[in-house]
Amino acid sequence: MLSLVLAACVTPPYRPGPASSPTPGVPGSSGGGESGAGQPQPAPPVEPSPTPAPAPKSYRLSAATSALVAQARGATAKGDFDAAAATLERALRIEPDNPLVWIEMGRMRLASGDAAQARNMGRRALALAAGAPREQSSAWRLIADALRALGRNVEAQEAAQRAEALAIP
Repeated sequence: MLSLVLAACVTPPYRPGPASSPTPGVPGSSGGGESGAGQPQPAPPVEPSPTPAPAPKSYRLSAATSALVAQARGATAKGDFDAAAATLERALRIEPDNPLVWIEMGRMRLASGDAAQARNMGRRALALAAGAPREQSSAWRLIADALRALGRNVEAQEAAQRAEALAIP
């Protein structure tokens, strides 16, 4: 008995909805071929407008990071790779997820003769640059240069092709 009472509580009572009117010209409706004058006509289906593709992501350096990168480039040009590394590490503490800083660190490592680390920095930049083709292209160029320095020319050519494919015209 209790289950019958509970079942009655769960099932909503039947309430008839508005009567449906026959649709003219639709097979199976009682409207036949009448013109349907005086009857409301269904609205035509609305086609969704295509959504524009999102703009590619782009990275920029903050003013502080930009100043540190400029300082590190100067140190790299003078051959002071320890000072350049320390400066770029400060930049990475400010913007650890900015692929541009990782690319700069990789360029400095490549200039110092550490091609393996340069390739690793390029891969890190590539991972951070998802959705940013310009930065991905720069990361692939760094990887290609590092692989070339390591004597891995076939892989370097493949990386250079990836960089070129991502380059924005």
